[in-house]
Amino acid sequence: MKTGIIGLGLIGGSMAIDLKRRGFADEIIGVEADSVNAAAALKIGLADRIMSLEECVRASDLIILAVPVGAAVKMLPAVLDIFENEMTSAGVCSKTVIDVCSTKEQLSRTAHYHPMRSRYVATHPMAGTEYSGPWAAMPGLFDGRACIICNQEESAPASVRLVEKMYDCLNMRPIYMNASSHDVHTAYVSHISHITSFALALTVLDKEKNEKHIFDLASGGFSSTVRLAKSNADMWVPIFSQNRENLLKVIDTYIEKIGSFRKAIDEFDEKGIRTLIEDANRIKRIIR
Repeated sequence: MKTGIIGLGLIGGSMAIDLKRRGFADEIIGVEADSVNAAAALKIGLADRIMSLEECVRASDLIILAVPVGAAVKMLPAVLDIFENEMTSAGVCSKTVIDVCSTKEQLSRTAHYHPMRSRYVATHPMAGTEYSGPWAAMPGLFDGRACIICNQEESAPASVRLVEKMYDCLNMRPIYMNASSHDVHTAYVSHISHITSFALALTVLDKEKNEKHIFDLASGGFSSTVRLAKSNADMWVPIFSQNRENLLKVIDTYIEKIGSFRKAIDEFDEKGIRTLIEDANRIKRIIR
């Protein structure tokens, strides 16, 4: 099994480590546009070889698009075009391509009418940190986490089985849903968290101009809340753009809840504040 990974950053690099160590991949072929990152990936051992996109696709059995979703939307049709050009005289293609991006609807639309659509499996491993680049890759990143597989009915059963086997190797549990539902859910459980963190960081940085000790007093609660603000803009700008409609609804709801807290605090309404906090405490039933 030769596995090609396009983008050897946090997600692609972490997949490379465990897929090789755990015996799923005999060889990892990497593609990296940044020469410094490419050299680092080789030195660290994330990839056995670094090749061009076309060379990697031709040499690999499974191709993983681990790039920002804006780039993946452009790369996916190009990869499927190579599949089509390489198809055997019997009209059979044995290759599979997946993506690991945080939005799915636009990617699914991009591939929908391609003749090789069935060789594409849309996936989203729900794991990550705020760090990026080959140096951020780590073993065990995906252990015990959920992986969403979208629109699997549009993919070839053999491709779906291969991808399920790969994620089983990464110790992930699969969840199946359509691309539209995926984007709604990730807007609530992932994307709004990043927007909130970015906004909080901007608020505190603005205040810090006049209050120099604010970071000296910062506790673990602040650090854990704002850590996502260290996330890479290259990754999150296209996510926010592609999931715009869902995000706007979530942001409006969030602003409404912030407004409720503001009103209760402004009116010295301790009973109202307590009610809001205790209502929020119900999240403990879901997240432990």
